[in-house]
Amino acid sequence: MERILVIEDEDPLRKDVMEMLTYEGFDVLGAPNGENGLTLARHHLPDVIVCDIMMPGAYKGFDVLAELRKDRVTALIPFIFLTARTDRMDQRTGMELGADDYLTKPFKIAELLSAINTRLQKRRELLEMSEEKLETLRENITTSLPHELRTPLNTIIGFSDMMVADAHTIQPDQIA
Repeated sequence: MERILVIEDEDPLRKDVMEMLTYEGFDVLGAPNGENGLTLARHHLPDVIVCDIMMPGAYKGFDVLAELRKDRVTALIPFIFLTARTDRMDQRTGMELGADDYLTKPFKIAELLSAINTRLQKRRELLEMSEEKLETLRENITTSLPHELRTPLNTIIGFSDMMVADAHTIQPDQIA
């Protein structure tokens, strides 16, 4: 089951979004501010994060995204802003920080679901591609490693066979 983290300071909206996502079959976590959201993201490693920009506390939405992108473990988690900030500069800032999508309030449930499902599908495809590359690498190692081991062994076996065949004519110091 795919996990979604919703970081939203407005309790009713956060609860509504979480309920709707749960109804859609997602495992949903919620955080009322950026600090809690960062903690949950690092601990649970959600498949997608949906985050507001304007929140109380030290970490606003932009700060949350910047912190997550710094950490190798959380850097590639798809991140969607869901905010009342409609200014193009805010949108640009979010995208430059690495947001995967930027939805403005008020929003339609279908919009949010579409954004989440698009990010999840892209993530699945990237994972499949990584698995295929890993499998190819495994096959290449499996194919070439025996050859790399056999080559020196063939030389050793060849000299051993010569020594066995000619053991009666070779002097002990030559065998050594």
